[in-house]
Amino acid sequence: MTIAKFKNYRLYYNFLNRLAKDLTRFYYKKLDKPFKVINKAKRKGYDPVTSTDRTFEKFIRLRIKRRFPNHQVIGEEFGHKKTKSDYTWVLDPIDGTRSFIIGNPTWSNLISLNYKGRPVMGLANFPKLNKYYLNYSDKIAHVFEKGKKRKLSVNKKISFNQAKVAGAFHGWLSLSKQKKIPKVLKLMQFPCFDALSYAHLCEGRIDVVLQCLNKIWDIHPIIPIVKASGGIISTWKNEDAIKGGNILVSANNSIHKKMLKLLKPVA
Repeated sequence: MTIAKFKNYRLYYNFLNRLAKDLTRFYYKKLDKPFKVINKAKRKGYDPVTSTDRTFEKFIRLRIKRRFPNHQVIGEEFGHKKTKSDYTWVLDPIDGTRSFIIGNPTWSNLISLNYKGRPVMGLANFPKLNKYYLNYSDKIAHVFEKGKKRKLSVNKKISFNQAKVAGAFHGWLSLSKQKKIPKVLKLMQFPCFDALSYAHLCEGRIDVVLQCLNKIWDIHPIIPIVKASGGIISTWKNEDAIKGGNILVSANNSIHKKMLKLLKPVA
């Protein structure tokens, strides 16, 4: 099944466009207050979740249930609601929970609509920045800010030597492995801010983003927005990004191929 056979863009675009605004209003009305932090990792490492993550996910699930009661839902905090529907919503109620905890405004609500397993619609909503990113089709995506919308487009003509590169290893890539990719480290001259970095690439602000350890709810909502903006997205092994894991997004195919080659020693 290809994305081209999915035809109901307008219906879901309108739903997500409204939901983005409602999520930001909901945050400022109900959730902009002290919250509880829990470490899901328990014994090993640090994997925080807050009471706000869970409240956001309940809110999103309720909206989907009211409008599309038969659809499947996969959320980071409350698991998989299975049905026989071809439509599945994939939710990350707060992408960038660490940023949220320390007051960094780069956290977002990420929502993907998958049709027969493929992400076809993506929303990245940033309540603290009062902006959101949403694709209208497989060829058109917008950023909404200050009551206006702008069409998204990557910096398609940028050359490899001029590319702005942002990256984060999230503790996954050991120092010994990092030593195997010195050229990549040298290229990483720009900060990486959660899903906002992917969104900035779609605006043409940066040209390469590489991140480790993306779960499906981290990356499924980003895939349709990147593709509709003209970007290239894959894993570091040049496999389908739908699998999650270590992700590379580039402004054009030429840059993508060169970055894949540089990442090969640790891919």
